[in-house]
Amino acid sequence: MKLAILSRAPRSYSTQRLRSAAQDRGHEVKVLNTLRFAIDLSSNEPDLQFRGRQLSDYDAVLPRIGNSITYFGTAVVRQFEQMDVYTPNTANGITNSRDKLRCFQILSRHNIDMPPTMFVQDRADVIPAIHQVGGAPVVIKLLEGTQGIGVILAPGLKVAEAIIETLQSTRQNVLIQKFVKESRGRDVRALVVGDRVVAAMRRTAKGDEFRSNVHRGGSVEQVELDPEFERTAVRASQIMGLKVAGVDMLEGEDGPLVMEVNSSPGLEGIEAATKLDVAGAIIDYIDNQVAFPQIDVRERLSVSTGYGVAELVVHGDADLVGKKLGESGLRERDITVLTLHRGTQVIPNPFDRHVLEAEDRLLCFGKLEEMRSMIPERPKRRARVKKLPKQPINED
Repeated sequence: MKLAILSRAPRSYSTQRLRSAAQDRGHEVKVLNTLRFAIDLSSNEPDLQFRGRQLSDYDAVLPRIGNSITYFGTAVVRQFEQMDVYTPNTANGITNSRDKLRCFQILSRHNIDMPPTMFVQDRADVIPAIHQVGGAPVVIKLLEGTQGIGVILAPGLKVAEAIIETLQSTRQNVLIQKFVKESRGRDVRALVVGDRVVAAMRRTAKGDEFRSNVHRGGSVEQVELDPEFERTAVRASQIMGLKVAGVDMLEGEDGPLVMEVNSSPGLEGIEAATKLDVAGAIIDYIDNQVAFPQIDVRERLSVSTGYGVAELVVHGDADLVGKKLGESGLRERDITVLTLHRGTQVIPNPFDRHVLEAEDRLLCFGKLEEMRSMIPERPKRRARVKKLPKQPINED
């Protein structure tokens, strides 16, 4: 295959390893500076120029988009997608993972465990937010910080309030997150490629430093992950739309707690710790996937007037519970079930013989009017009523 690696650091360890791994396997590979592209929107066909010339054809592109050029970098990746060039990490996946708030919002929707986290803007909401995550000490994070930069441990309530107020005064958006004491300055980095973890390491902070990043002086060691940690890492990367990702997790008392999903994970630390050819695993995966370029399924399927994509939930009191999919009447209503989600289990292209259960989620393509009629009215959220204190309130 002909592979393009998008990178502004051609001499970095990760870029060099990916390039050499591709060359060792007989692939043609070039490292292209992301900022030297021009996105051509003037022609009928999506196109790209590189250094002022029309870009030659590529089978696949591997983005290594730095934090400082996220907007332009993802625009370039998106244009490759429009040109039907395969990329393991979509533009949407990179964008979603780069913004910590957006990442946590998406992961929480899919029941991925994370440390309790709050996001507020008004100064009056800071103290209640700190109490909501469990009180001080708390970890304060900039939304777009990397390599441990912009991550602060605030030991007390007033210190936390002062730090947040200072950061917000400079128009910085911050997250307030519970400090997981049992992690003891350690976390786990799982390198996900496709649908499996190809390598994992434990990072330990140096001295009194609570951040375990290698760039902060942390040490690394190979670790064998429990199946629960592997499943969590793979699900987190898939939910974000990333086929190559570094998933950082804390070892909480009740299992893994996802801290971050990195779309451009460094390879030096994890290859040194595990002695595994991680770069080779990434190249082999891309080679096996070049025939399947990324497409926006919702966009493509919604082109037909009156048709679209929707998720239908099988509620406990619905007539569908206990029926086989082939007997559900969905096909007669011009509705096709693409995927059946049952808890954490995903069943693609379910057969007619599958029996529907309560709380199954059906990803469907079909007539919008028919699907709209099957969606029950949204229940209104009840206001939380605080219990009255046992002792009467003194109004004096």
